[in-house]
Amino acid sequence: MLTRGYPEATVTITGIHHLGLTVRDVDASAEWYSTVLGFAHIGEYISPDHSRRKVFLGHSRLGVRIGLCEHERSGDELFDEARPGLDHLAFAVDGIDELGEYEVLLQSHGVVYTPTAPANTLEGARVLVFRDPDNIQLELVALGG
Repeated sequence: MLTRGYPEATVTITGIHHLGLTVRDVDASAEWYSTVLGFAHIGEYISPDHSRRKVFLGHSRLGVRIGLCEHERSGDELFDEARPGLDHLAFAVDGIDELGEYEVLLQSHGVVYTPTAPANTLEGARVLVFRDPDNIQLELVALGG
């Protein structure tokens, strides 16, 4: 049986619980996600040996939390989507008009972005692309006209 065009899975997955992103400076990244994208600090964790620290962020309109993780041995290299792992993270927004509002917000925070454009792989969708302090590509996607 196909569900939404996909074969029926043998494992029951009901949603995405959280997204974990490795960052160089967990405090600076948490501040950026809060200030620029409206996330709120909802918890944190420090490993017993202090080699890893996480800050958990939530958003009032997103049913998934983000965990920002700073590893003692992470180093100072910026993220590169050309290496295996995460390519980018895309957030849905209510409409195309909201993308224009986000452009103004990003500009006010000095965030470099690519102006809203048609999405390459989603017919009728528009996308606003920018990067976080660790160079992780983020997108805001609006479906429709």
